[in-house]
Amino acid sequence: MRFDVITLFAPMFEALTAHGITRRAFEAGLWQLATWNPRDFTHDNHRTVDDRPFGGGPGMVMLAEPLADAVDAARAAQRAAGIAATRVIALSAAGAPLTDARVRALAAGDEGVVLVCGRYEGIDQRFLDTYVDEEVSVGDFVLSGGEIAAMALIDAVVRQLPGALKEASAADESFAHGLLDAPHYSRPEVWRGRAVPAVLLSGHHAQIAQWRRAQSLARTARLRPELIERARQLGLLSANDEQVLRSDARGAAGIAPAADVKAPSSEAANKAEASAYNGRVTMV
Repeated sequence: MRFDVITLFAPMFEALTAHGITRRAFEAGLWQLATWNPRDFTHDNHRTVDDRPFGGGPGMVMLAEPLADAVDAARAAQRAAGIAATRVIALSAAGAPLTDARVRALAAGDEGVVLVCGRYEGIDQRFLDTYVDEEVSVGDFVLSGGEIAAMALIDAVVRQLPGALKEASAADESFAHGLLDAPHYSRPEVWRGRAVPAVLLSGHHAQIAQWRRAQSLARTARLRPELIERARQLGLLSANDEQVLRSDARGAAGIAPAADVKAPSSEAANKAEASAYNGRVTMV
């Protein structure tokens, strides 16, 4: 997969090619990156890429022509690389929210992607109307420019490319099944008086899976209740899921509250706690 980024600050994107999962995927040839500076497509001594808005108002507006020429150059480079189709995405606070489904669709597609990173007060609307296929937002807040949002989009898409992660890792992440992920625990078994839930130490894989599903439902209902309704509409919730959601809010299978707990002292305690997780969940 190839990303071409229209940006005034190309060095920011070195973070993706120099670190972590995206670096490994980049070095493995799973994705490619090229950056294009709109200043390189200007024709004045000052390399001007912005000007005052018509009608007055604060801030400056990015000019349409340098951006259009930069996108044309990126498209031509993608064609030369054998990419038959290009999708142009502008990162914008006015865009549609970037979702896990959209990320996975981009990763599964065969189009090259051109990301346009705005700066200043905004981008000339005529460029957006004629060159941009979609506008995308990473949240209801304002950034200094589109670069950080573009980096988030690239990171999210790259980790879904085949070979970037172990298949199970991507399949079990938050949003993969319409819900938030279950909480995770590691060593030591007791940390500052707080124990790992006994079911996770039991070795019973079916009970662990039930516990994790219940916890996923609980976290989603508490933190992102709109995702529960969306999952319900998409038919992603089973009858047992619905029973868990209807269960007593003070049930036995919740995320441990902020109180000291003891580590399980016997296999019997493990089994007792594990069985309590079947079909019940605590909303905290």
